[in-house]
This record gives sequence, C-alpha cells and structure tokens, in this order.
Amino acid sequence: MKLAGILLVVIMVMGGVGYWYYNDTQARMAILQENNAKLETAVATNEQALESLQADYASAQNEISSLNAAYTAIRRQNQQLADKLQQIDLTAAAIANAEGIERAVNRGTENAGRCFELLSGAELTDKERNAANGNAFNKECPWLYDTYKSRGLLNETSAD
Repeated sequence: MKLAGILLVVIMVMGGVGYWYYNDTQARMAILQENNAKLETAVATNEQALESLQADYASAQNEISSLNAAYTAIRRQNQQLADKLQQIDLTAAAIANAEGIERAVNRGTENAGRCFELLSGAELTDKERNAANGNAFNKECPWLYDTYKSRGLLNETSAD
C-alpha cells in the first residue's frame, strides 16, 4: 500500500508537471504566434516602403533624364543663337540701317518675351495655333512648335 501511495503521489506530481508544461508551452506558442504576426506585418510594410522608394527612384531618374535632355537642347539652342550673333556686326548694321535694326531688335525682344509667356503656360494665339512650322510659330523659340504639336494643341491644318 505504501508503494501504491508513492506511485500515486509520483503520478500526480508527473501529471501536475505535465499540466504546467502544457500550459506554459501553449502560452509561449501564443506569444510566438503574436510576434510572428507582428513580424509579417513589419515585413509587408517594409516591402511596401521599398517598392515606393524604388518607384520614387525610377521617377527621379526619369525626371533627371528629361531635365538633362532639356538642358542639352537649351545649350544647343544657345549655341545656335551665339553663332548667329557672331555672324552679325551689329555696330555696322546699326550705323547702316538704324531704323531696320531697331525694328529687328524690338521684334526679337517681343518674340523672346512671348517665348517666356508660352513657357509659363500662356494660351496660344490664333497665329501660333495655325503656324505651319517652328519659324512661323515664333522665330525666337521655334522648338516650342514641336512641343505644342506633340500635345495636339495646334490646328490640324498646319503642316511642316
């Protein structure tokens, strides 16, 4: 009977230890599952942030490429203007034909001002909408003609 009592106590102690171990393991598993869920949420958030950063980077690269192309075009246009100005002796021309030079300078200044207006978003005039080419559009910024044409802002009757 003593042996049976001892075995009963050992079985009860083992059952208590097993019960405690089971409850402790379940609690740890719950904590691990909760941590895993938080980790999955953090990973998903990080992946979204990474995708957003990659998209922003690609957009910035496209913008840089666009700006570099525009800068190159502007430098080319500036060089063309400098070449034109080197070919003209304004002093001699002004002495020979002061009124003609004054008209040309005034017209050029007016056209250049219109270029700034167009670049700032001004509405096209009928003359500009119906222009057949870049020089008819504006002699100081004929490259804008192609921009407006590609946007479909010029009348269809215009031709190059």
